[in-house]
Amino acid sequence: MLKSIIVDDEQKSRESLKILLEEFCKDVTVLELVKSVDEAIEAIAEYNPDLIFLDIQMQQETGFDLLNKLDKIDFDIIFTTAHSEFAIEAIKFSAVDYLLKPIDITELKNAVKRVEKKKAKTDIKEQLETLLHNFKSENSDNFKLAIPSSEGLLFVNIKNILYCEALSNYTKIHMKDGKAHLITRTLKEYEKMLSRYNFLRIHHAFLINTNEIKKYVKGDGGYVVMSNDSSIDVSKRKKEAFLKAMGQM
Repeated sequence: MLKSIIVDDEQKSRESLKILLEEFCKDVTVLELVKSVDEAIEAIAEYNPDLIFLDIQMQQETGFDLLNKLDKIDFDIIFTTAHSEFAIEAIKFSAVDYLLKPIDITELKNAVKRVEKKKAKTDIKEQLETLLHNFKSENSDNFKLAIPSSEGLLFVNIKNILYCEALSNYTKIHMKDGKAHLITRTLKEYEKMLSRYNFLRIHHAFLINTNEIKKYVKGDGGYVVMSNDSSIDVSKRKKEAFLKAMGQM
């Protein structure tokens, strides 16, 4: 049984989420509904919850304000939000769960199941540190990405990613230091996450960090030489978009 607290400044949102949890997530017990950061701090100290449903924007406060005020975070978090695109981006990069309002029942059940499947909470502190780092970062080059590994999660700076390679339903992430990580996610997922941070899909199998291109060699599609001297083909159908992105048209 997961002991939980709902933190949301809107009474309707708090109560509707409680009803959904009672109806569809029988292994979750809601111990308290609170509407502010200060109330949340008191409830956490009193109940020692396993899970907190945390609204991102609460009047003049944010869920991140709560995290910054806590000395210890030994519970899981599922963020809830109706907006804040940048906040959602930061959450995705840190691999923390979130739910969009109005909350979908299936997504709620799946998020709770992911919490239940966790055997330990050793990653949550670093996940949240990464989330807060990304949220505060003024320079996207400093963004960190959480990638799953056999030992848990690795947190890498996206500027240190050289390129990502599609291997069926897996993605191999090649780092500037020569290391590579095989991830059970598709390249399309990483394209969605990284495309606004100077990463470009130049081939069905490759998503590259354009900051690490050493040179481009012309041809039918041509190919790029990366900073580690590896060569990667540019597909014919991606060539125009590639040259446009590189400012060569």
